[in-house]
Amino acid sequence: MHAHYIAAKSGVIGLTRALARELGPRNIRVNAVAPGPTDTRMIDGDRITPEFLQTIPLGRIGRPQDIAGAVAFLCGDDAAWITGQVLRVNGGLAMG
Repeated sequence: MHAHYIAAKSGVIGLTRALARELGPRNIRVNAVAPGPTDTRMIDGDRITPEFLQTIPLGRIGRPQDIAGAVAFLCGDDAAWITGQVLRVNGGLAMG
């Protein structure tokens, strides 16, 4: 029941890698951020059970500032040698 979502995410990853290759010679970096469950209106609070939180190594869902910090890092000089990557910001929920 999630094929459309998975297809869209795969497309973003492919586009990120392709654009990184195409735009790298112009010194333009392209990366993607793949957030895990984050405390936004998109999350159904009823699904955030103690059992679900136990599946997240850091033991909580993300906060918007967790995602913003990752984006700020990728935009900054400390990430000057990073392109074509997907940064998974998910508290360890998905590692791989």
